[in-house]
Amino acid sequence: MLEIFLKTLPFFLLIGTGWLAGWTRFFPEQATGWLTKFVFYFALSAMLFRFAASVDVESLFDPAFVLAYLCGSLAVWALALGVAFWRRLPLAEAAMEAHTAMIGNTGFLGVPMLAVLLGEQAIGPILMVLTIDLVVFSTLVTLLITGARQGRITVAAIRPLARGIAANPMIVSMVAGLLWARLHLPMPAPLDEFLALLGAAATPGALFAIGASLAGKSAERLGPAIWLSSAKLILHPLAVAIAALFLFSVEPFAAGVMIAAASLPVAGNVYILAQHFGVAAHRVSTAILISTAASIATLPAVIHWITKG
Repeated sequence: MLEIFLKTLPFFLLIGTGWLAGWTRFFPEQATGWLTKFVFYFALSAMLFRFAASVDVESLFDPAFVLAYLCGSLAVWALALGVAFWRRLPLAEAAMEAHTAMIGNTGFLGVPMLAVLLGEQAIGPILMVLTIDLVVFSTLVTLLITGARQGRITVAAIRPLARGIAANPMIVSMVAGLLWARLHLPMPAPLDEFLALLGAAATPGALFAIGASLAGKSAERLGPAIWLSSAKLILHPLAVAIAALFLFSVEPFAAGVMIAAASLPVAGNVYILAQHFGVAAHRVSTAILISTAASIATLPAVIHWITKG
């Protein structure tokens, strides 16, 4: 356990360094925005393309893996939605809370951390989790909030959503990399070195940006935020583990990666979505803050359990 904690500690120290830079205003909010944009559009996209271009496409898609992650995640999503309705929240807020309870920071934290800690074998399962989160659950919450406001879901609401998914640089880079791998195209050495060099900036840049963005978040709506953080860090990996290991018999290593990905703290893009719609932004912000801080202890514990079989 101590060994795993020490391996994850540098990642969280980078987050802490970013937080300190943001908290002291040495790294202002505008700088955080530009750094996030660089990581999102360039560094992380280069890393994802290079990862995707190196995987075995034929063995990447595993129906049992997809069903296990979907079922486990939907169970937590439905539970969070039910709790929100029990608290008499309107549909838009309930949907945002359900989204917060099971969307982890797979892009900015999971890809760089889990690929290092669990090895190159973990890349394929990580990409599958990231794709499901971006395509299935981001679409679901957007449609529910839009439908709640307009009274119905229209084609006009679906078109910009489809365009947004198609233009997402993480989706574009993964699809392009998988196409490259599927066509068995050779990777020229200069291109590979360029992607490796640019992609190497993703890990420190993303972690620093996470920390700097947390510095601007205040702890408000503590009760709901603690519940959502607990759902994300405890219930989500537990539900995914049950689905993967007992219901769908997912291959053990892939199941472990899936569980590790489900153990990640709430993603920063959930707050961006909450801000965009003007729904539950304060409790989402606090849930990101609490879950990221708590994951310093919970994530090493989960990875230790996975690596010990």
